[in-house]
Amino acid sequence: MSRRSASLFVATLLALAPPAFSQPPGGDGKDATIASLQAEIRRLQTQQMHQGQQIRKDIDDWMWFSRMADIAKVDKVRFTSKPARMSNPTGQGYGNPLIISAYTFTPLSLKAGQKAPLMVVVHQGIHGSYETLLDLRTARELLAEGYVIVAPEYRGSTGYGGFLYDQIDYGGAEIDDTYAARNWAVENLPVDPLKVGIMGFSHGGYHTLMNILTWPKAYQAAYAGVPVADLVARMGYKDDRYRDIFEGFIGKTADQDVAEYKKRSPYAHASKLETPLLIHSTTNDEDVNVLEVEHLIDSLKAAGKKFEYKIYDNAPGGHYFNRIDTPLARESRKEILAFLAKHLK
Repeated sequence: MSRRSASLFVATLLALAPPAFSQPPGGDGKDATIASLQAEIRRLQTQQMHQGQQIRKDIDDWMWFSRMADIAKVDKVRFTSKPARMSNPTGQGYGNPLIISAYTFTPLSLKAGQKAPLMVVVHQGIHGSYETLLDLRTARELLAEGYVIVAPEYRGSTGYGGFLYDQIDYGGAEIDDTYAARNWAVENLPVDPLKVGIMGFSHGGYHTLMNILTWPKAYQAAYAGVPVADLVARMGYKDDRYRDIFEGFIGKTADQDVAEYKKRSPYAHASKLETPLLIHSTTNDEDVNVLEVEHLIDSLKAAGKKFEYKIYDNAPGGHYFNRIDTPLARESRKEILAFLAKHLK
């Protein structure tokens, strides 16, 4: 059903519902009919949302291939990760590995037989995707420095329909998806397995931290920009609507299971850090409050870990301060590239 057809159908349902399903006032039949119509409207709205996201993803795929053709060989690949979450343990396909997509970019300057350092670049957004609007500049800068890139579209990503979208597992299997992308790239791309970096901003920064703290030997450098770092604190300064979203992700609210939220918080695993790490944040971040990053930094220091960090003071752009086109953003990204080069080249 097209978006226009779906919209017309919803409008028709709303228009026809009262006369078509008239029941005695307060009758159970009328209440059931209203509930059924509301459920159908929600279903159609969700269907429209995913159709729109898939169209946007198709367009952005074309943008990636066309706008990177001058500097890289671009491909989009599919591989498997941890099994999908399914409610019926005896149902068809139960336990099958989940299929994950990823973008790959190989510099055109890379000579035949030559191996390059690999960067695993993790997109932002709990429900997001690797998109040209936010990620093109960083990708081109990395390619110009000679890195091969793999960018996974982990479970929960948008543009792949409702099934993958609903598979979101915050701090759980989604982290395995990123690690699976790293392993696929090491096995299939012209990269040096001993020169692997990982980076991301916001939720991508969260992925970065959880990856290096879970598989510290797998990465030789990491950059976490404005990363989510403390889910317990995060639930404290966000509103009820946001907390409800996380209850859907994790199954309980933070007050019901503090230990689970702590388990999924990078700061709680600070003692496991072995990978060279650079962290950036800014005091005016309107999404990831700087207190989360400060807690991470304090935890790493308390664990006696060596790492680098910089907290900017009211950087223009707030949460997006080094992903935009400002002198400060460009300078910040130069700092990132210099840090990565120190450990991967």
